[in-house]
Amino acid sequence: MAHIDLGLDELAHPGINGPMRFRPETAGPLNALAEQLLRAPHPTLTPGERELIAAYVSGLNECAFCCASHSAFAAAQLPSGMTLVDQVRRDPSSAPVSAKLRALLDIAAAVRRDGRDVTVELVDAARARGATDLEIHDTVLIAAAFCMFNRYVDGLGTWAPQDPQVYATAAARVVARGYGAS
Repeated sequence: MAHIDLGLDELAHPGINGPMRFRPETAGPLNALAEQLLRAPHPTLTPGERELIAAYVSGLNECAFCCASHSAFAAAQLPSGMTLVDQVRRDPSSAPVSAKLRALLDIAAAVRRDGRDVTVELVDAARARGATDLEIHDTVLIAAAFCMFNRYVDGLGTWAPQDPQVYATAAARVVARGYGAS
């Protein structure tokens, strides 16, 4: 049960969905931010890669709902599916991703600890592996935003389903229609 009365059936609206319905005035901008960061056209990072960054940060933050959701969203959009997501979440240094994506995940992990942990060395390493300033910027913003989303979900004590099918169903909806779609 959430820490506050959301005025709805939490089982039908788990995780961030309950607070979004509770406060639609803030849900719109938050969904628009997620849509822009994770799904909008991007010259180089795929939606699956951006969702993978969100899932990775959410896992590091131990946010069960966001980690499961964005893992499913990434898996639905990556050729290697959940196998790759699980490998990245376990150990990005040995996961079969590009050196560039690995360097971006290092930056995301640093942001998750403390934005000041993003060092010149991390940025230089990402550039040396082919990352552009836009990719570095967007990685930092995705990681920072997901720290906020994770704390929103966990700070209100929302419920996270255990059934992976719940997240797979949500992934199909988000991939097809985007964030904010009912």
